[in-house]
Amino acid sequence: MKYSFIVPVYNRPEEVRELLESIVEQSYMGDFETLIIEDGSTLSSKEVVETFADRTKIVYLEKENSGPGDSRNYGMQRASGDYFIILDSDCLLPPHYLESVDDFLSHHYVDCFGGPDAATEHFTDLQKAINYAMTSLLTTGGIRGNKHHVGKFEPRSFNMGLSRKAFSLTGGFGRIHPGEDPDLSIRLWKAGLQTAFVEEAFVYHKRRISWYKYYIQVKKFGQTRAILNRWHKESRKLVHWLPTLFLIGFLFSLGMLVIGQWAFLFVYVAYFLLIFADSKRLNHSSKIGIWSIWAVCIQFYAYGTGFLGATLRLFFSKKEPEALFLKLFFKNKKL
Repeated sequence: MKYSFIVPVYNRPEEVRELLESIVEQSYMGDFETLIIEDGSTLSSKEVVETFADRTKIVYLEKENSGPGDSRNYGMQRASGDYFIILDSDCLLPPHYLESVDDFLSHHYVDCFGGPDAATEHFTDLQKAINYAMTSLLTTGGIRGNKHHVGKFEPRSFNMGLSRKAFSLTGGFGRIHPGEDPDLSIRLWKAGLQTAFVEEAFVYHKRRISWYKYYIQVKKFGQTRAILNRWHKESRKLVHWLPTLFLIGFLFSLGMLVIGQWAFLFVYVAYFLLIFADSKRLNHSSKIGIWSIWAVCIQFYAYGTGFLGATLRLFFSKKEPEALFLKLFFKNKKL
């Protein structure tokens, strides 16, 4: 067995159905398996999984709730493959996905890779707007990495590949969530392993999200980045401060209006118009273009305030991150 898909799931049977439908349509002709890890769900995916048993090799596992990172580790310990491909349950795969992964690793082998996320025409306007904010080169998506950042790309766990060797060396994902994926990437680099961006190995990330959930999620991203900077001082970068600096600059530009200085605000207006035009071009919708501006504003505000607040708390407190941010850590269970 060469590849094992690892999919933790929590109360999302219909998402599992859609994901498995895309997995059975893979054009890859080699051996692979899919492990569905039920993470303490009250809505079981077992019946859904059983309907695919005669179409692809699939393993269904149940465990107590301990978070996605711990569930991925649980699955990788029980998988048969030499290479694990970790997916979120709200993702869909294009038919060429696994074939593209295999082709890349055959020519440019690395022990960990990540791929981009995309949206289909069937996504809602909200999903498309948030997808734009999360992936565009004009937003924080531009600093997440791309094909030119091979060796220092931080894969995200909704679409990540990890070799058995890398899992054995690092022990897999830690207890922090979100942030478990960049934490793992940094520990991989410390172990002398490389990561890579595989452009053709994209997924359709069908985020089930609202504006409020999006705000909470991105704020947690900012908080966990501050914690990672505490743990891994060598990983600190100026770009981590960009959302905070963006927010401070915007407040400064509003303050300058008091003395009649409009130039600073014009910079932000021009940026938002660029976001609108680019999103409208990509999504063929003025509505999505406008919503993309709002998504970007939420993104910068939530990440910026989350990062700044957590950085200051960590700086002035003698407590460990686990004690300061209880909601960002799961308790490990026995695997």
